[in-house]
Amino acid sequence: MIDHLGIIVSDFDASKAFYDKAMAPLGASLLYMVPQEYTGGAKVGGYGRDRPVFWLHQGKDKPKDRQHVAFTARSRAEVDAFHAAAIAAGGKDNGGPGLRPHYHANYYGAFVFDPDGNNVEAVCHAAE
Repeated sequence: MIDHLGIIVSDFDASKAFYDKAMAPLGASLLYMVPQEYTGGAKVGGYGRDRPVFWLHQGKDKPKDRQHVAFTARSRAEVDAFHAAAIAAGGKDNGGPGLRPHYHANYYGAFVFDPDGNNVEAVCHAAE
């Protein structure tokens, strides 16, 4: 249902460094930077596997409201690798990899806070 999603980041380069590492285990990377002549000078870049679906947009200030975004992992091993990579990239743990059966029996996810405090998750819905 959602085609793409974007968040405001206070330090584009710091967020890019974080997401470059956190997204790699999910098979995603920065695929496109919008030319700054179209953004009023702001840095705007999109991540995805085959097309940009998750966008970072440089803001002027630290965002006041935190967002939650969950990325689809193709396996539980990808969830584990995402969490480890995100922590190694400076993310703060917000719930290590594991089953969350209160959502459904096969909900396997991991949560980290990104440099702006957004709650970022990788989740696999497949049975082990």
